[in-house]
This record gives sequence, C-alpha cells and structure tokens, in this order.
Amino acid sequence: MEVILLQRVEKLGQMGDVVSVKPGHARNRLLPQGMALRATKANLSVFEAQKAQLEADNLERRKEAEAVAEKMGELAVTLVRQASDVGQLYGSVTARDIATAVTEAGFTVARTQVVLDQPIKTLGLHQVKINLHPEVAIEVTANVARSEEDAEEQLRKGAAVLGTIEEAEAEEALEAAEELFEEEVPAELADEAAEGEEETNA
Repeated sequence: MEVILLQRVEKLGQMGDVVSVKPGHARNRLLPQGMALRATKANLSVFEAQKAQLEADNLERRKEAEAVAEKMGELAVTLVRQASDVGQLYGSVTARDIATAVTEAGFTVARTQVVLDQPIKTLGLHQVKINLHPEVAIEVTANVARSEEDAEEQLRKGAAVLGTIEEAEAEEALEAAEELFEEEVPAELADEAAEGEEETNA
C-alpha cells in the first residue's frame, strides 16, 4: 500500500515521500495518527496545496520539542519495583510505565513516544529513548530500584562509575602519549650518538 508521509517517520522517510508500507501498518498507525495519507491523485494534490503550511507547522512543533528536550536535560525517573536477590523484577517496566513516570516529573509524554524494544526486567539504570518529535529525540534514565533509597544509591554509583571510566580513559590517553614520547626520543638520541661517532672516527 502506498502512502504520502505528512511528517518524518523513522525507517520510512521524510515529509512528502511516497512510500510503500504494509496495509496493517498504514491502517493501525500511519493513517489514524495523521502521519500519512493514502497516495491517491486527490490526496497528492491536497498535500501539494498544503505543503508549505505543513512544513511551517512541523518547524514550529520541532522548535517546541527542542525547547522541551533542553529543559529535560539528563532526566532520571525512579520506578520502584519488587525484585529477586539477583535483581530480576517480579514483573516488568513497560513503555507505559516510563511515560507515566516522565509525565509525573512534569513532561507530558505518551506511551507511543517511548522507544522500548522490550520491557525492562532487571534493577538498575536503563537509558530509554523518547521521541519528542519525529526529528527530536532524547534519552532519559529509568532508575529501577526496590526503594527510593536504593534508587538514590544507584544514581550515585552510576555517576561514580561514569567518573571512573572518564578518569581511566584520560589515564590511558596519557600513557599512550608517554609511550609515544619514549619511543621517539631514543631514536633522536641514537641519531645524535651516531653523528658523534662519525665525527670522532673522522
């Protein structure tokens, strides 16, 4: 089935593209959510007539989404769940749960905007992508813990681990530079020594 995209759709195309999709995908998602129109001659004419306005509306929505993304910054939401001794959840955290948590944090997000390939089933810090607009996405941290206290501890440890990784990377870079320096200097000294020997022999 061919449709005209009214906005950018990930893995399909940009606004105005005519693409072939499965009928079920068109009927269940693209058409009812106003993301596309059936690619008929009449609809192509309608799209061309409204293209400038659609692009202007899209630009405005994108700016709003970018402003929201900036305010969200490095948002972390806490989800308290029961879990086994090895950190396996009794149940799971779904896209709907994350959307609810983000909305409660002050940013209205629909379940369909949360990109979660499969439910979260373990304790810990999980990075989750949220599409604020077809062209604007942000990652939030889903902090899944047994309690609010555990969640705070996980965030502290997460920050500490990140700091350790950055420190280790800096040390590796310094060691690599020192090794390079050590390799180069003896070669130069060897050249000078060789020149000195030639002069002495002469």
